[in-house]
Amino acid sequence: MKIKLRFSLVIITLFSTFTFSQNTFDIVFPQQDRDQKCQQCFQIFRQKPKEVQFSIKRENSNLYFHVNDKNWFNLLFKNAGDGIAIDVVSKDRYKCNNTEIENSQIKGVLQRPKYAKKLRAELKPHGDNDYRVHVGRVPEGLINDDLEYNILFLSNKNLCNYYVIYNLETYPWDLLDMGMYLDSLTYDTKKIKPTSESGFVLKNKTLKFKIPFEKNKSEYSQEDIKPIYDSLRLTDFNIKSINIKAYASVEGSLERNIELQQQRANSIVMALQTFQKPTIKTSVSSSENWVEFLNDIKGTPHEGLAQLSKNQVKAKLVGSLSNTLEPILQNHRKAVLELELEKKDKYKNMSANELLTKFNSAVTSQEVEKALEIQNSLFKKLNNKEISPDFLRKMEIPKQAKFAKIFNKNSAIRFLDDVRQGLIVYNELQELEKLVPKNGEVKYNIAALTIKLWRYRAIKIEESALKTQISNLKNYGIDASLISRMLVNYNIILAENYMRQREYTKKDKSVEFINANYKYFPLSDYDYLSLAQFFSYYANTDLAVTLLEDKAKSIEIDEDLLFYYLNLTLINKELTKTPEYRTIMLNAINMNKTRYCKLFNAVEKGGVTFQMLEDEYLRTTYCENCEN
Repeated sequence: MKIKLRFSLVIITLFSTFTFSQNTFDIVFPQQDRDQKCQQCFQIFRQKPKEVQFSIKRENSNLYFHVNDKNWFNLLFKNAGDGIAIDVVSKDRYKCNNTEIENSQIKGVLQRPKYAKKLRAELKPHGDNDYRVHVGRVPEGLINDDLEYNILFLSNKNLCNYYVIYNLETYPWDLLDMGMYLDSLTYDTKKIKPTSESGFVLKNKTLKFKIPFEKNKSEYSQEDIKPIYDSLRLTDFNIKSINIKAYASVEGSLERNIELQQQRANSIVMALQTFQKPTIKTSVSSSENWVEFLNDIKGTPHEGLAQLSKNQVKAKLVGSLSNTLEPILQNHRKAVLELELEKKDKYKNMSANELLTKFNSAVTSQEVEKALEIQNSLFKKLNNKEISPDFLRKMEIPKQAKFAKIFNKNSAIRFLDDVRQGLIVYNELQELEKLVPKNGEVKYNIAALTIKLWRYRAIKIEESALKTQISNLKNYGIDASLISRMLVNYNIILAENYMRQREYTKKDKSVEFINANYKYFPLSDYDYLSLAQFFSYYANTDLAVTLLEDKAKSIEIDEDLLFYYLNLTLINKELTKTPEYRTIMLNAINMNKTRYCKLFNAVEKGGVTFQMLEDEYLRTTYCENCEN
């Protein structure tokens, strides 16, 4: 799906005492009487639908106010003294060598206000569902600086709201993956960052293990790795790939810790490669285990270490204190392995044409199980791009009930390989359903395709009939969790449609259903991110935060999920000063320091906002990790 960008807005509370060191034009800064003077402005903002969004965008040296709702704009700027002024803020204000940040309401260079008469007259359409009006220029002396643009909303020339615009990183969001039934439920290979060109996974299996290591040693223990050996001996799978996240305890040199973990990870890969001839694709990352360290010292006599910087903690963890904490530290030296397996293929060395001949022969002699096995081998060649989807049409599958599984698989795999086949496959499966009217797998595939085709407006549906169709799957052996996932997708599409029609109340009901029901089935990392992005796009960032907050505390969280959570929460001052949040930030720094530091870039350079550095705690963390 096309990525849709949005700007989130956070209001900065106005305090009663500030210094002013520049021209503030004719703007009035109300004190104790602010609530009275700004009553009308506050009321308009309280009534603003959360779907109404606005921002400041720069073109060369020109600054424009953008809004997606002209009616709300005209309501806000109704009276002669209603207006906008722009505060142009430079990142230089937050340099780490500045001992103190000036406590000033105006943080940068204030632009001359523009009032209602000109704002309404000059507002022009700008693209799809967007309007803009010129509101200022970048001062000549700041043209080459890193800048952001805060908005002063004025009512009768009184400053009522001061807004900082921050940039919420966006990702594509999509329906939750429903999969398609082949031999079993088979899913797309959707990953937050795709690592292969494969379109689907056949008979895949994932094993996960944790392997501890002794201090200052890189060799694995035979006893610790034995469960992996046992698991592999019991299967007829090959290891396709290994993802290893290696963690070091936090004491000692960072460089030495990372070196040790790389050695440990490599020793595991070498051992597992002995099980098979096909080369195993490996991915290894190493970091210090600050997350579990900070979690595990809570409630101990040493929990005060959590208030220190990383370098200060390392300086403390020498000699007797290191020995005292060893029962805790020893649990932090480990490797977390995720093995992706694929079923061994005894037909692997046969050509596609040879397999086709064998398949048609097996069907003729009604050897269904053999035909299914050969079919899977052909699917593997399709997934590896050795044959085209059209090749599958050469498979001679009689339209008889006994071959329904083969026919169902053949159709479903063509859709998994190429979604453009959706309507053709949908019609094929409806014909198959007439042969096997009680086959749950066929009915599930039809329902999944109906939802996807409806989403992309390829077919028209009657909404209540589709909802009944999904709910009735329980009568054909389909698990309740799969039905719940489908109903969530059904409501995702409803929310999109209601949003397009500006039926916000109905849209909110669909969002409420999604929020109440995603807990009833497992989510992949891709699903988590997609669903969080969905909530955020529809102005429910609090739901996105709740969705991700437990995962954010885990050392094994996906990097993109962790950084998306930071995007959503870094502007929450109450949250960022908690010890738990510091743990989350250190986990992000360990995962990708460059990416963490980029969060504090100017909005125009891909950051959330550098004005988060007003928060002394965030500024200390930033200066410790990003400017040294």
